[in-house]
Amino acid sequence: MREWLAKSEDDWRVARREFAADPDPSFDAACFHAQQCIEKLMKAVLIDHQVLAPRTHDLLALSRLLETLGTNWSWDEAELQDLHRAAVGYRYPGDSADRQDAAQALEVCERLRAALHKLLSPEK
Repeated sequence: MREWLAKSEDDWRVARREFAADPDPSFDAACFHAQQCIEKLMKAVLIDHQVLAPRTHDLLALSRLLETLGTNWSWDEAELQDLHRAAVGYRYPGDSADRQDAAQALEVCERLRAALHKLLSPEK
């Protein structure tokens, strides 16, 4: 579980660093790493609650699993879908993130991080 947390924090740092890079920020990368941060953090919470984390990138599916833990977890599904779409859609040619897209992904990521950290056992 600690490794999932460490990987999540690595993604958070990379997302913020790419967003702030001067010159040449990669807004696509900022969006991707924001999604990866939350995916890994959700899996860390599941593992912390003795639930096997599934091999999925689907934030909605992970959120629905978190809802079963008895922790009063819930999150706006539209925000989860937007964060997921930003990560996947911008990884390939045809669509690119701009500063506003990346700023929104980071803002959602920051709020999700704070909420998810509250679900971890106190010693984590």
